[in-house]
Amino acid sequence: MIVFGLAILGIIFGSFINALVWRVRQQESGQKGRELSVLKGHSMCPNCRHRLAAKDLVPVLSWLALRGRCRYCHQPISWQYPAVELTTVAVFIVSYLFWPVDFSTAGQWLLFVTWLAAAVGLLALVVYDFRWMELPNRILYPAFAAAAAGRLGYILFYSDDKSHEAWLWLLSLGVASGVFLLLFMVSQGRWIGYGDVRLGLVTGTLLATPAKSFVMIFLASILGTVFVLPSLLAGKKSANSRLPYGPFLIISTIIVLLFGDSLINWYRIHLL
Repeated sequence: MIVFGLAILGIIFGSFINALVWRVRQQESGQKGRELSVLKGHSMCPNCRHRLAAKDLVPVLSWLALRGRCRYCHQPISWQYPAVELTTVAVFIVSYLFWPVDFSTAGQWLLFVTWLAAAVGLLALVVYDFRWMELPNRILYPAFAAAAAGRLGYILFYSDDKSHEAWLWLLSLGVASGVFLLLFMVSQGRWIGYGDVRLGLVTGTLLATPAKSFVMIFLASILGTVFVLPSLLAGKKSANSRLPYGPFLIISTIIVLLFGDSLINWYRIHLL
């Protein structure tokens, strides 16, 4: 029953992510208007901007029924829309099935709900960074606010050692955000964007320990290398080509959040 509920929530929030990404992009491009408000604007076709009817807004099914085209202008609608909706469903369900701690306490439910709220923002950032090589504050700051509120609530009301948990959180931020801040300052922004520094506030808060934040950065570097290596070998990219690093940090955060303890324990047993 919980899995079914998470699937429904995932498909709804996946649809919201698509709308959020498009509206934020319009706002970041300087466009204004009530119709572009994330909370107040009505749903519209991104091509002709015709207001969409309820039958056009059923996640995945409407896209399939219309064969990936707008009902009104008949222009193609990106496969991004159903892909993001289904990915959000998968993240919600997998997070519940592989949550690393038993759901026997209210504190774990608080952290889980906090994660789902922050995950909506993180998945929106994955799409945005892949498409436009940016991590906008309009998405970053609400994601950080959700993560920080949940972490603070957990420490204040459910932690047995509040000072220790708070110290670990601070150290986690030092790794997840501080490392990128140092790289940004040393390279004067040539090696890494400042958006990755701010993203580290979100990922560091969610992971909440310096060890997991370090594993996250390490894993993200591996994923980024694997992603870009075929293009380098084929000569389609050079070593100086820009790469959206945010998505790899976010994917790594999901992996480490769910499986980080197992990864760290395996490393200690086999490699130390």
